[in-house]
Amino acid sequence: MSPTAPARRLRLGLPRRVFSQVLLMQVAIAAGVAVLATGLFLAPLSKQLDQEAERRALSIAQTTAQDPQIAEGVLTTPPTADGPVQREAERIRRATHAEYIVVLDRHWLRWSHPVTSQIGDQVSTSPEDALQGKEVMEIDQGTLGRSARGKVPLYDARHRIIGAVSVGIAYDSVRARLISAIPGLFAYAGGALAVGALAAWLISRRVQRQTRDLAFSDISALLAEREAMLHGIREGVVALDRGGRVRLLNDEARRLLGIGDEAVGQTPDEALGAGRTTDVLAGRVPGTDLLTVRGQRVLVANRMPTDDGGAVATLRDRTELEQLGRELDSTRGLIDALRAQDHEHANRMHTLLGLLELEMYDDAVEFVGEVVGDHRVTAEQVTEKIQDPLLAALLVGKATVAAERGVALWVSERTRLPDRLIDPRGLVTVVGNLVDNALDAVAGTLHARVEVELRTEGRTVVLKVCDTGPGIPADQRELIFTEGWSTKKPPAHGKRGLGLSLVRRLAERQGGSATVGEADGGGAEFTVVLPEALTEPELEPAALGESSEPAAVAEEETR
Repeated sequence: MSPTAPARRLRLGLPRRVFSQVLLMQVAIAAGVAVLATGLFLAPLSKQLDQEAERRALSIAQTTAQDPQIAEGVLTTPPTADGPVQREAERIRRATHAEYIVVLDRHWLRWSHPVTSQIGDQVSTSPEDALQGKEVMEIDQGTLGRSARGKVPLYDARHRIIGAVSVGIAYDSVRARLISAIPGLFAYAGGALAVGALAAWLISRRVQRQTRDLAFSDISALLAEREAMLHGIREGVVALDRGGRVRLLNDEARRLLGIGDEAVGQTPDEALGAGRTTDVLAGRVPGTDLLTVRGQRVLVANRMPTDDGGAVATLRDRTELEQLGRELDSTRGLIDALRAQDHEHANRMHTLLGLLELEMYDDAVEFVGEVVGDHRVTAEQVTEKIQDPLLAALLVGKATVAAERGVALWVSERTRLPDRLIDPRGLVTVVGNLVDNALDAVAGTLHARVEVELRTEGRTVVLKVCDTGPGIPADQRELIFTEGWSTKKPPAHGKRGLGLSLVRRLAERQGGSATVGEADGGGAEFTVVLPEALTEPELEPAALGESSEPAAVAEEETR
């Protein structure tokens, strides 16, 4: 036998969807408000109708008591069914539609009554207050049933109290007015409820579209997942509202941008200051995979608008990748140089072999000496002027690459750089970028030449790189330092337009500057000033200036 499918249990309670719950709650609120408003309106309405009936009864009683025929009849005639007091009271009662008008004397005896058999009898409720000159309004029970009453004293011509007048309005008429008002009131309440229900439905439909018909539990789960995802991914995420203010930052974005929670609620200009990174986040720079520099980091930014008028920007750290890319470019250059050197070395070895086979030993020795001497002179000239090993090695390698590319790389005669750099790697980055750009600029031109000058002024390092290339137009001399701007084709590993930006950023980070102008004889001249780039010298600056530099200059002149 196949197992019997379990019966489905009926689930009671609130619906799961946000749309249904919001609609149900809003309809319940609208219905509750309508019922409450109706009850709050009916309670004062009932009291108001009672007071209106009491005031009407009192007004009729006052009018009746002021009739001179009533007072004269009480003084001059007996209480009879066809007496003048009864006739006048009944006339007024019929005219005013009162339930009864009772005229009584000081002995509580009735002189008028709708039921004539009760004329001459005492009244059933005490008229003492009226006989003492007071006016009374009340809801009371009498011989004709429950009524709204008004009682006033009855005066004679000399203003003496000779009795009282009591007028009653049937309470059933008051209740009938109240009941007759209820349907209209319910109609208004129902109309208000219908309008409220329609508004609730429209609002709920909007909520349904905005929440995409999710349940509250789904929204809660999505929020938890979003928090875990935003703070777990290794990409920076910055969310902006429609006003351009930061409303969300994940941990990676705080790290990459160097800001904290205080940036939430601020615009990118307020949180980051002016710069390309700010322009990218604010949407002022269009495009995808935009390169920008923040501090010492190279970032790739993408900005995507959202449906609510805001935007979400993602940031990726490409610092290490860009460094590897630049190292790859340098390595390729060195490989090309080594390949060319290998080819040249083979030619030299063939030449040397020919000289040996021809038994021209003296010529062979002289040839080897010239080849080795050229390289030794180049390395010695660089290391004598630049005592920092990293920079010296960089320029020796660049000189080799330049030679293989047909470019003369010269180190200026004024170059003097002691081995006291605070950040030699930063200066290597600056020199390497500027020399590479200069070699690219002059490659393939006649009499191509690049000159590097590194000198010190106290603790300040001044770097100049000149070339004989086409130069930089005046209108582009600031533009070339912008991240992502370049006239070259992008390399295989990524994009260009970062080298000069990094140079300026490194210089400005140390309080210096990076500028470009026109070199003597044409070409471009880049100048980088790095204040406080050297440590304090062990000897006095004057001693160094008197002994070291003249000796070096003299030795150079001797050569």
